[in-house]
Amino acid sequence: MADGGERFTIRVVEDLAAVPAAQWDACAGEENPFLCHAFLQSLEESGSATRRTGWLPQHLLLEDAAGRLVGAVPMYLKSHSYGEYIFDHGWASAYERAGGRYYPKLLAAVPFTPATGPRLLLHPEADAEAAEYLVAAMLEVARQRKVSSLHVNFPPQAEWELLGRHGFLQRMGRQFHWENAGYNSFDDFLEALNSRKRKQIRRERRDALEGGLEIETLTGGDLKPQHWDAFFRFYMSTSDRKWGSAYLTREFFDLIHQRMPEKIVLVMTKKAGRYVAGALNLLGRDTLFGRNWGCVGDFPFLHFEVCYYRAIDFAIARGLKRVEAGAQGQHKIQRGYLPSPTYSAHWVRDPGFARAVEDFCLRERRAIESEMDELEEELSPFKREAD
Repeated sequence: MADGGERFTIRVVEDLAAVPAAQWDACAGEENPFLCHAFLQSLEESGSATRRTGWLPQHLLLEDAAGRLVGAVPMYLKSHSYGEYIFDHGWASAYERAGGRYYPKLLAAVPFTPATGPRLLLHPEADAEAAEYLVAAMLEVARQRKVSSLHVNFPPQAEWELLGRHGFLQRMGRQFHWENAGYNSFDDFLEALNSRKRKQIRRERRDALEGGLEIETLTGGDLKPQHWDAFFRFYMSTSDRKWGSAYLTREFFDLIHQRMPEKIVLVMTKKAGRYVAGALNLLGRDTLFGRNWGCVGDFPFLHFEVCYYRAIDFAIARGLKRVEAGAQGQHKIQRGYLPSPTYSAHWVRDPGFARAVEDFCLRERRAIESEMDELEEELSPFKREAD
């Protein structure tokens, strides 16, 4: 597919291994670890995100006249809506009750990862028009594949607005993120909280380590196969309880260990010399992203300590700007993680169905904006000026 007076060529590949890692990463940048070639290729190679699991790669490549990669979109043909964290199951049910066929659909996103990051990956030297060509190419692929819809999950706000100008329906969600206000230590962070919440967090941290629990934070060369053996056991146990099946294979963790150990922050808990819990985080340029947690046993407050407080400790020590602790979890706000908007954009082929989805998104956005204001006003643990 050629465009822009033959200035650009669009290709779709079903295997990221066909794209040189250096070329892809030059477009993806270093800000978000989930977009790097190593992470996405590990999902495919391990069997976690493949045609068999309902994630057929359809990565969009934008090449200039010399054949150089100047832009890309991580994209998948989906046969279901699992592992996305932007929930459209209700849309699918409504469309199919009306006689339509919702699947397959196209999705531009990172599988199993509710983290905001660019979806229009552009080389730093790409023309200003390159993003426009990528969006036009995505829509052309959607029409050629005759899918019901094209979805872009967790783009940054600027991309969300660009997609809106191209006719995508704009949806808003919310997560809870911790922001580093230049704290020098965890105690420095606690001083920014009101006294009741400060005491609560100190008590939770103390109680989490009762019974001889020990916590270690591992990254880079500290990571060993036995850590992944233990963590995968936790991951499988938690997945079985929550969803009934696990998305990620054991091989996936081996592959990211081999390919990007410096981007991994694994917080592990021991009791009597045996690992009993762990949390996987990935390290971006200025953000720590919390991803998976697992535990075998019942340990009060340990989840808060391992997933939230140790992440804050790490971020302060590294001078990071924020911690994104993943999807859902209103309880995070009382631990310093405040409401933050997330975005998704949706192109729907059927005009009548598109009008219904647009009405839903508008009403949902108003409700979420109101909810975020109320949550921060009523539940924020931070000191108020009047205090």
